[in-house]
Amino acid sequence: MKRIDLLRAGWILLLPLMLAIGCQAPKSAEHDWIQLFNGKDLEGWTPKIRGFEAGDNFANTFRVEDGLLKVRYDGYDTFGDRFAHLFYKDTFSHYLLRIEYRFVGEQCPGGPAWALRNSGVMIHGQPLATMEKDQDFPVSIEVQFLGGDGTGERPTCNLCTPGTNVVMNGQLILDHCSSSSSKTYHGEEWVTAEVEVHGSGIIRHIVNGDTVIVYEQPQLDDRDPSFTKLLPATGDKLLRSGTLSLQGESHPIDFRKVELKVLED
Repeated sequence: MKRIDLLRAGWILLLPLMLAIGCQAPKSAEHDWIQLFNGKDLEGWTPKIRGFEAGDNFANTFRVEDGLLKVRYDGYDTFGDRFAHLFYKDTFSHYLLRIEYRFVGEQCPGGPAWALRNSGVMIHGQPLATMEKDQDFPVSIEVQFLGGDGTGERPTCNLCTPGTNVVMNGQLILDHCSSSSSKTYHGEEWVTAEVEVHGSGIIRHIVNGDTVIVYEQPQLDDRDPSFTKLLPATGDKLLRSGTLSLQGESHPIDFRKVELKVLED
């Protein structure tokens, strides 16, 4: 019998045993990823722009062109503090989120100086239905995307905490933003940002494969005016799950991939 026939016969004999003990052929890792952005339209996403009701996409701020999810301000005379967030329809708890983004063009006139080449993704966010019409940012954990200004250092995938706090190295962090250890990305190059989220446990920010900041115990901030409204009846302020939303903070940005893999609890 030829060697290939022997191997085939061996596999046939082993297959019933493997099935009996629960062994399965490995599943392709690509099948585990959920494509939150379909590359064609904003299906599954709802805009919330400050000063407007949810669903009102003022001046076509969020759009899909050439297979990219874009944030644009060509319909604005001035920014006018119209901070924008694009909410995904589902909430998540334990997951790996992967986003590919790039900053392009010039900042919208009237945008704040700190918002130059500034955007991000909000995780563990409050429900869209609880957002006030004139609310700037959802209560959430912000994975802040920053682009270099062409000169100094400006890391990306930093941590910001609108209405929240976290614990880092055993210490409760009350500062609004904490810098990551990432390199600076100038120009309009694509950057891959990943966020590994384990409910109310460990959260990691990863840039182009390198872990740049780690923290845990995301929680509501009792100093924030929204605290009482969002605190559950149990009184537990730890955040175990929440919404995802992409930011528009006055600088044009492109997203070409937004995908998520659910992790085991």
